[in-house]
Amino acid sequence: MSASRRYEVTVTRTGLAPGRLAAPGRFDLVEVVSLDDMEVVLFWDVPARDTARMEAALREELARMGEEEFLARWSAVVSPDDI
Repeated sequence: MSASRRYEVTVTRTGLAPGRLAAPGRFDLVEVVSLDDMEVVLFWDVPARDTARMEAALREELARMGEEEFLARWSAVVSPDDI
């Protein structure tokens, strides 16, 4: 089954400015949430300038990969540099 049927990506931005204009110290929260029980499965505090890139990669692989493959791949990601 596709991972997109089990999980959803949620992004919480901590400022009003777009990521590329954000202050260097701003971090946004990126979460992968289980649709079954609405529990957070994976989460990262991401520098605002990297949030859009990480969100796009997550959404692309969520649609393309199976559940177990998606979790195995993204459980190993510690920062946006690991993408």
